[in-house]
Amino acid sequence: MTMGQRLEKLRKVAPLALGGLFVGSGVLHFVSPKPFEAIMPRQLPAHREFVYGSGVAELACGLGLLTRQKWAGPASAALLLAVWPANVQMALDSGSGRLPAAADNKLVAWGRVPLQIPLIWAALQSRPRARTTKG
Repeated sequence: MTMGQRLEKLRKVAPLALGGLFVGSGVLHFVSPKPFEAIMPRQLPAHREFVYGSGVAELACGLGLLTRQKWAGPASAALLLAVWPANVQMALDSGSGRLPAAADNKLVAWGRVPLQIPLIWAALQSRPRARTTKG
């Protein structure tokens, strides 16, 4: 398998993997909202409502990616950008004892910040490919 073939396979699988992650995370927003509330920027009001809202958005985007909806890639990329401040807040608060479990680990928390970049890439791989014409 060539490098190009591997990349093309990754481009096909990445949105599906992200869709699965979104569905799982979206469910967790409702089952266990407190860890998500803990990483939200403190300046934002109504943490529980934001957690539920982002959970709905993750479920919708996840299902959209899994079913290859045209809107799902751009919407998922936008969602990942929208929640990035929570990841930055988590990193800034890490090691303070304010966060639950692994989120309080500086290495884990700061590792999540750049992780958004390949996740955004994965979301954008679901967009339709431009068709090339021959000759």
